Amino acid sequence: MPKIVRFHETGEAEVLRLEELPQAEPGKGEVRLKVEAIGLNRAEIMFRQGQYLEDPQLPSRIGYEAAGVVDALGPGVSSVQIGDRVSTIPSFSVGRYGVYGESAIVPAYAVARYPDSFSAIQGAAIWMQYMTAYGALIEIGQLKAENAVLITAASSSVGMAAIQIANSVGALAVATTRGVDKRQFLLDNGANHVIVTDEEDIAAQMKEANAGKGADIIFDPVSGPFLEKLAGAAAPGAKIFEYGALSMAPTPFPLFEVLSKGLTVRGYTLFEIVKNPNKLDAGKQFIYNGLKSGALKPAIDSTFALDDIVAAHHHMESNRQKGKIVVTV
Repeated sequence: MPKIVRFHETGEAEVLRLEELPQAEPGKGEVRLKVEAIGLNRAEIMFRQGQYLEDPQLPSRIGYEAAGVVDALGPGVSSVQIGDRVSTIPSFSVGRYGVYGESAIVPAYAVARYPDSFSAIQGAAIWMQYMTAYGALIEIGQLKAENAVLITAASSSVGMAAIQIANSVGALAVATTRGVDKRQFLLDNGANHVIVTDEEDIAAQMKEANAGKGADIIFDPVSGPFLEKLAGAAAPGAKIFEYGALSMAPTPFPLFEVLSKGLTVRGYTLFEIVKNPNKLDAGKQFIYNGLKSGALKPAIDSTFALDDIVAAHHHMESNRQKGKIVVTV
């Protein structure tokens, strides 16, 4: 019987259990994967804690992103074949179709092949980060070479993806990090400028980085009171994308900055993209092109064994990571 990660109550990482469950069969429109690697995402931390967009139905599976080999097809599936190496695009219920484990069943529409030159570890580190950044920066934000983008929490996997995407279109990529210890890492990995927010004034530093102008697009998973500082760093007419709640604090609305500069502040998740077939296809093509050219290359922070899933979650919650955390199976 395959080992599957589930939790029977919400809470800290220790609620995650590795359980042996009977092998399940895929239903209509579904495929089963023999999982080789799992990519961790902040959304899964929030889901485990009961603080996500979706409420877990206990006991619950968990996990959005896995790479593996198709080993069973449900009725009506023709888009993939048994033996295909694929990874999952987060576009399904994280509880119903959780992928943490040795075996996972997911909708057929949610799997995509990844480059033959990639390992399973790299394959598990593609879709959440690149599709999230693509949707805000390219599909909605229409980022161009003449623009400046301010990327907060930039050493996360999505932050790293945003830096690479900004570089790929020739835009100015300004990254933020709380501590100076990650500054050089971000510069080495494509950021044109780095602002250390615990030590520097973000609005002043943003203007210095962009010839006296603010950021045209701001891509932020922090929210909370930090939004007021970001509005101060924005250029007139800028778009601010809020795609997370890392601060876990109430988010004051920066009314006077928004009024005086004509700012757009909007909530965003990648589900806006992956639930729309045309936008999803465009995103996949953009990402495939970037992977092929080398403009997009997943940055792997560390790997953990499946037996160490609790430690892997603790590492993500420490905020020490630089890139993607992957669990090998």
